[in-house]
Amino acid sequence: MVINMLDLDNVSVGYNGIDVVKNITMSVKQNENLSIIGPNGCGKTTLLKAIASILPFTGKIEVCGTCVSKMKHKDITLKIAMLTQMSGIYFNYSVYETVMMGRYLHIKDKLLGLPSERDREIVNECLVAVDLTEEKDKMITALSGGQLQRVFLARTLAQEPEIILLDEPTNHLDLKYQIELIEYLKNWSGVGNRVVIGVMHDINLAMRLSGEIMVMKYGEVMAIGKTDDVVTDDLLHTVYEIDVAEYMRESLQRWESIGARV
Repeated sequence: MVINMLDLDNVSVGYNGIDVVKNITMSVKQNENLSIIGPNGCGKTTLLKAIASILPFTGKIEVCGTCVSKMKHKDITLKIAMLTQMSGIYFNYSVYETVMMGRYLHIKDKLLGLPSERDREIVNECLVAVDLTEEKDKMITALSGGQLQRVFLARTLAQEPEIILLDEPTNHLDLKYQIELIEYLKNWSGVGNRVVIGVMHDINLAMRLSGEIMVMKYGEVMAIGKTDDVVTDDLLHTVYEIDVAEYMRESLQRWESIGARV
C-alpha cells in the first residue's frame, strides 16, 4: 500500500509575524519526489524550513501520519534531513569526520557514544556514493565548492532519513556531478519509505528529479501536479514574467548532451 510520507494542511510560515508562505496544502507519497520552483523570494526555502521544523508555523504538518507538533525534535531529525545551500562557515574537520556527524543521533544513544562498525560502514558507503573516498582524510577547508557540497550531501545521507529536503543541491557542482547527484537521489528515493523534496532554480533539473512539481509565487501555490501538466509556457511566463521556453530548450540540450556521456 502506498502511504503519504508528508502532508501539509493550510501551512503558513514567516518572520517577525509576517507570513512569507501562505496556506500551503499538499501531500507527497512514498517514492514520489517533488520539486519546488519559483522566482527568488517566493518562499521556497522558508517552506522547507517549516517542514524541517526549523521555523515555527501555523497549520498542520504530518510525517507518515504523525503530526510533527507531537514529535520530539530527535524523532523529527531522524525522519527528515535538510541539505541547505552552503553558508561559507564551517569548521576544519576532515571529510570523514564531517560525514560521521550525520550519524550523531544514532551514536549518542549508544554505550560510550562511540561509532559502531555499522556507523563506519554507512559513512564509507556514503563517501562512495558521492565519489569522495580518496579525499576522506582531507580537511574540508581544502576542498573545492563542488567537493564540499558532495561532502554535505554524504553527511545528509549518513543520517539515514526517510525524507530529504534539498535547497538548491546542485550549487557549485559541474554538469557531470549535477546529473550524477540527481540520478543517485532518484535511485535512493525509489527504495522503501523515502522521498526527496527539492527546491530548484533550474527547471529542467527539477523535471529530471521528480514527476511532481509545485510552482510558487508570492508565497502561494500557483500550481501543483504532474510535471507535464504543470510546466507550461503560459504558467512559467506568468510566474517568472519572462519567456523561459527558449532557455529551457537550450538547457535541456546541454543536459541531454552531458547525460549521454555520463
